[in-house]
Amino acid sequence: MIERDLRALRRALAAKEISSVELTELYLQRIARHNPQLNAYISVDPESSLAQARAADQRLASGEGGPLTGIPIAHKDIFCSRGWLTTCGSKMLGNFVSPYDAAVIARFAAAGAVLLGKTNMDEFAMGSSNETSFYGPVKNPWDASCVPGGSSGGSAAAVVARLAPAATGTDTGGSIRQPAALCNLTGMKPTYGVVSRYGMIAFASSLDQAGPLARSAADCALLLNTMAGFDERDSTSLDRPPEDYSRELDRGAADRPLAGLKIGLPEQFFGEGCAPEVMQLVDTAIGEYRRLGAETVAVSLPNMDLSVAAYYVIAPAEASSNLARFDGVRYGYRAAQYEDLNDLYGKSRAQGFGAEVKRRILIGTYVLSHGYYDAYYLQAQRIRRLIANDFAEAFRQCDVIVGPTSPSTAFKLGEKAADPVQMYLSDIYTIAVNLAGLPAISLPCGFAGGLPAGLQLIGDYFTEARLLDVAHRYQQASSWHLQCPAGFA
Repeated sequence: MIERDLRALRRALAAKEISSVELTELYLQRIARHNPQLNAYISVDPESSLAQARAADQRLASGEGGPLTGIPIAHKDIFCSRGWLTTCGSKMLGNFVSPYDAAVIARFAAAGAVLLGKTNMDEFAMGSSNETSFYGPVKNPWDASCVPGGSSGGSAAAVVARLAPAATGTDTGGSIRQPAALCNLTGMKPTYGVVSRYGMIAFASSLDQAGPLARSAADCALLLNTMAGFDERDSTSLDRPPEDYSRELDRGAADRPLAGLKIGLPEQFFGEGCAPEVMQLVDTAIGEYRRLGAETVAVSLPNMDLSVAAYYVIAPAEASSNLARFDGVRYGYRAAQYEDLNDLYGKSRAQGFGAEVKRRILIGTYVLSHGYYDAYYLQAQRIRRLIANDFAEAFRQCDVIVGPTSPSTAFKLGEKAADPVQMYLSDIYTIAVNLAGLPAISLPCGFAGGLPAGLQLIGDYFTEARLLDVAHRYQQASSWHLQCPAGFA
């Protein structure tokens, strides 16, 4: 049962091969057995999950429900969930039980899905390795000495180890796609504004976007169908007609299903900086796309090399503003001893935040300060516009842009912890997408040294259905996405 995709699980539930309660119990048992090794989950509440499963069984028995009714889903611990501990991987929110549901959580609940647990993450989504969590690092199921990627590493580890059929994540600079690549999953960042950010604890408001993590593009399409939609409570939510993101799957000719598709290959993705073994796998995947009928064309993203520098001005600036609310007064961590209000603020924030969060708050406060705003923040925003213009020009020549997701396979725990710049460069291929607000997906394309690598597909605005179809065609012709780490099958 744990090897079945979401559609197969739905058929099994409908045919009464298994009940939602039994399916939920199966995954809860696997979490109890494997989570001490992986540290993928922060919170699990079997009583609450089984109550939701019983309610789902009642809906199914009455002939109601949809594609996800009765299916357990893990959620990144950045989404507020009523009655659940919602920590953002931080000591600062270590005692915060949310009084309301985030829009994403509410949408899954309305669909009848079961909240299986809250997954571990880099603190306040700041990190690329899931090592900054107050609750300890997540281990990569393919090699426990390696990172799973971040910041959605807990969700990625849970799904690939079969501790959940699928999960949610958030992507600010690659935090869905990079762990998907390092864990052999399919992960999608939708167009900015397609999924509501209401109740998703903010890191960088103009960059954060929720998305799905699953074992296939077809599963991601089902998840996105539930997640996406306009929300008047979120000022950045886009009021667009509902879409069926699975509508293009399995359409077209069987022998050359991608005939007519133009794939852009940016020179900036195929130069120095990517491990040769990863680039070889990417090249092989591109060859498979040509066999499926796609045509490749050379394109250029001349300002992409500036994306990391621009991102690490804009994102910390927004973080310094968003995290100002955590002051030890209203909710969250409060220092046990303090002399006055200023001392309370200082000690609560010093003790409640980890080193990486403090680093980004300091950077953000600096670049927004008088005398430096124009020199840094304003310049970064101008570069952001140039990057978006580069993508717009590239999409005049192609339908989809393809390249590596991450410059390497999973690195060792602690390997880059002492060098923030090297850690930041882990997102060199993903950050530009967030700066431009575009949709992108990472899918498995092979293994190097026993560790998975990811292929990234980038689309123009609101082309999620096309991206999912292009990824799905590759997965129909390959089996990389079906591989499971030893000991978890």
